[in-house]
Amino acid sequence: MTTIKVKGRVWKLGDNIDTDVITPGKYLSLPMDQLKQHVLEPINPDFAKQVQPGDVIVGGRNFGCGSSREQAPRALKEVGVAAVIAESFARIFFRNAISIGLPVLICEGVSSAFDEGDVLEADLSTGEIKNLTKGTTLKAKPLPPMMLEILSAGGALELLKKKFAQ
Repeated sequence: MTTIKVKGRVWKLGDNIDTDVITPGKYLSLPMDQLKQHVLEPINPDFAKQVQPGDVIVGGRNFGCGSSREQAPRALKEVGVAAVIAESFARIFFRNAISIGLPVLICEGVSSAFDEGDVLEADLSTGEIKNLTKGTTLKAKPLPPMMLEILSAGGALELLKKKFAQ
């Protein structure tokens, strides 16, 4: 069984974080190396400058709602976000995230269990989420084996490349 674990500092966001907030439309024509400099700019202009590789976003309900743009999860991954764990996701954002290799996990109660800057450790294969700062543990529904395989490969395209290269 594939095991994927992440550990990082928490960036806490609220409910209904839409793809226009994650990657503002006025920057969508930019190449990814420039677009990623504007991630979450409408709600935190310094996010792209301050986020560190391995950091984790904890969101509320309906994370990634709005348009189906694939740039939103890709830009989060490009700035170093290791995972997004939220109360719930917009379906297309969730699918796009898995497809491009950004770990996402649904966990009831996660937004009230973490504060900005807490250290989170999550095992996506078991669904165990720990707040290492507060010493608490939550249980989410683990991702199915096929999703873990896609994430482990770095995304659906990378998985297909590996499978057809054999």
